[in-house]
Amino acid sequence: MEREKPMRFTGELLRIATDNYSVSLGSGGFGEVYKGSLSDGTTVAVKVLRANSYKRIEEQFMAEVGTIGKVHHFNLVKLYGFCFEKELRALVYEYMKNGSLDKYLFHENKTLGYEKLHEIAVGTARGISYLHEDCEQRIVHCDIKPGNILLDNNFNPKVADFGLAKLCNRDHSHITMTGGRGTPGYAAPELWMPFPVTHKCDVYSFGMLLFEIIGRRRNLDINLPQSEEWFPVWAWKRFDGGELEVLINACKIEERYMKMAERMVKVALSCVQYRPESRPIMSDVVKMLEGSVEISKPSNPFQHIIGGTFQTHSVHASQTDVNTSINSSSSFKFIYFFMDKKNQPGIVYDIHHQGNEDIELAFNRMELLHFFSN
Repeated sequence: MEREKPMRFTGELLRIATDNYSVSLGSGGFGEVYKGSLSDGTTVAVKVLRANSYKRIEEQFMAEVGTIGKVHHFNLVKLYGFCFEKELRALVYEYMKNGSLDKYLFHENKTLGYEKLHEIAVGTARGISYLHEDCEQRIVHCDIKPGNILLDNNFNPKVADFGLAKLCNRDHSHITMTGGRGTPGYAAPELWMPFPVTHKCDVYSFGMLLFEIIGRRRNLDINLPQSEEWFPVWAWKRFDGGELEVLINACKIEERYMKMAERMVKVALSCVQYRPESRPIMSDVVKMLEGSVEISKPSNPFQHIIGGTFQTHSVHASQTDVNTSINSSSSFKFIYFFMDKKNQPGIVYDIHHQGNEDIELAFNRMELLHFFSN
């Protein structure tokens, strides 16, 4: 469903609405988000764009206004308007009282039960399905992850942060990638390699998100035994070995939700298939999660990993190394796989860093290979 175009706000109006930007809701590589209130009493979130370059700010601004600004769906965050002035580029979104999904999965506040988490997974899938299949031009989000799933008063999920989103005409299935390429750990293999990129990259990212919903943990947790460090591979081994009950017990899922959990595991494995054409479309993902269609047994998504093991590589990254708005240098740990018998470096699957949890990295392929070659 199309809706009215976003309003244009002045910088002065937004300064008043945010009480001179006094209440910060969070920050990241894109800039900072502030709580505000419009003259009619509507509570909003004002995203002030900041980046290393003017060009990057323009790219993010145009990506968000040009995608989410044109469409409306219950499971997409609403863009009320924007500010486009010489000294200020800002986006005005609906305010999401319960914040982002990541804080309910990875932090102490694990108050959401599996039934509600399943509803969040289904709602998120509906939002992505709408972007891919129901818009006049297909919209590829390119950065699906728990931090970009916002929750309203009733914990209904809304897909947010369209700063990396791409528009794609339906007669051209491939999209051109420039600049940011998603978040390591969620980004599909083809985003890091010289392969064609399609909307199926969002399907892969949703699968990785779904694993984290199932486990209520990060997919990579170096505090666990080595065999359990990377949850998707561990989950595949339990599923393939007929040990789903072990997985359910490890994730502390109540027995009454066992069938629901089994569906979610099958869907996650289907979504993270290595070849994009082997991944389902998002409308089918919705049906599979709802239980309205049968889910065929997924094949091993990790066949390309030699011996099923992974290597780690630590680097020290500063602002000159990566495209990030963090001012101070930070330590990162990359987890990657060797892809073939030529021992070529493969795909970054996860990342741990010390410092601000809101760090968002956008590597290009040459920088990635540069890190691996050192």
